[in-house]
Amino acid sequence: MSERRFEDYRISEDIKRALAVLKYETPTEVQSEVIPAALENKDLVVKSQTGSGKTAAYAIPLCEMVEWEEKNPQALILTPTRELAVQVREDITNIGRFKRIKAMAVYGKEPFAKQKDELKQKTHFVVGTPGRMMDHIERGTLVLDQVKYLIIDEADEMLNMGFIDTVEAIIKELPADRVTMVFSATLPTDVENLCHKYMMDPVNIEIEAAGITTETIEHFLIEASEEVKLPLLKDVTVVENPDSCIIFCRTKENVDKVFTELDESNYSCEKLHGGLEQEDRFAVMDGFKMGNFRYLVATDVAARGIDVDNVSLVINYDVPMEKEGYVHRTGRTGRAGNKGKAITFATQYEGKFIKSIERYIGFDIPEMEAPSQEEVTREKAAFDEKISGRRVVRNNKTARINQDIMKLHFSGGKKKKIRAVDFVGTISNIPGVSADDIGIITIHDTMSYVDILNGKGSLVLQAMENTTIKGKKLKVSKAIK
Repeated sequence: MSERRFEDYRISEDIKRALAVLKYETPTEVQSEVIPAALENKDLVVKSQTGSGKTAAYAIPLCEMVEWEEKNPQALILTPTRELAVQVREDITNIGRFKRIKAMAVYGKEPFAKQKDELKQKTHFVVGTPGRMMDHIERGTLVLDQVKYLIIDEADEMLNMGFIDTVEAIIKELPADRVTMVFSATLPTDVENLCHKYMMDPVNIEIEAAGITTETIEHFLIEASEEVKLPLLKDVTVVENPDSCIIFCRTKENVDKVFTELDESNYSCEKLHGGLEQEDRFAVMDGFKMGNFRYLVATDVAARGIDVDNVSLVINYDVPMEKEGYVHRTGRTGRAGNKGKAITFATQYEGKFIKSIERYIGFDIPEMEAPSQEEVTREKAAFDEKISGRRVVRNNKTARINQDIMKLHFSGGKKKKIRAVDFVGTISNIPGVSADDIGIITIHDTMSYVDILNGKGSLVLQAMENTTIKGKKLKVSKAIK
């Protein structure tokens, strides 16, 4: 682990302040390698495991380098899944919060018109899945002439999901003098070819995978036949009694079965799989981050894009079919320097998958005994007490950075010829408020949103009830979301 600190980098006070609130104290290995190189505008090929802190590795330098005044997007970030796109958008917004960086996510299954409208606003970063990103490019709703940075995140997964041709089509549309960074847990030949073809003397950064997999996570294996898995799951959760836990299943059917069983046994739980509506998937993700429930039963759709610092236990109810899947799943625990535990249930027929995983991660997963009935009986009272209480989220980054921020809703926008400067001019004239207390401003046709920072929201809300903007009296209220 590097001895550097974020203060040592050439980054502005606004970014450093956000990092301090987010409790990013010392850079992870990938951050200490990537940040200085990215700040020098070098093309990068980075091989690094999930959970190693790579989103912040590119988000910090990019938030530093984008020019706030510029209206059109300056950075495009391609991700294989919608969940990851939303997670990355959130991370960038948090890191760029005090610089008033605006990031938006574009992905399928959400109205195109809504995204088109948002892209008309000042937008610094666009994060999205390749298909929808290409859609916007072809329809002319995503302007590319100011794009200086392209990030391809989880490139190996992009390849697995058949997106590589679309990624290539997007690259061909971009300005030639951009900086390109590719991040991947593995580097298959197709990804390497892509890098050689479209990058200028890229710097190769490789972070050793073994340390990430073993250092903060304990791995265990329990051999179990299919019919005893459900009772075993209950015994393991009673004895482990985790603060929060993700249970991974191979199929939607298994997720539904496990969820129903736990739900009927009064577990505080929710489920997540590709068969749910997108809106429901995001609601479940948000609920888990906020600590509304303790157990999440999920397919691999959730193995990427869940960034919750205190998931203390991951249970592989089914062995993942792909060795990379094991790393992505177990990488949901032991994050941000916390300790984590991963327990895999394997039937006697799944030995070859386990062997393949062990070769990939570089060590044998130790076997453990199923909990005895004595252990289960002894731990049951403590389990029952915890299961009825709400989970305490000590480290929800977004909640932490938003705690001093109030989003205000104004009943007027473009149609009343109101611009961002009008809000800044009026609000910064309120006694005790300065331009530094004003965050992201979003102006629609008939309404606008203004983020007020530094705990000054109530003050501004009260003052604006009797103040006009550009001579117009607008209704002002605290925004619902």
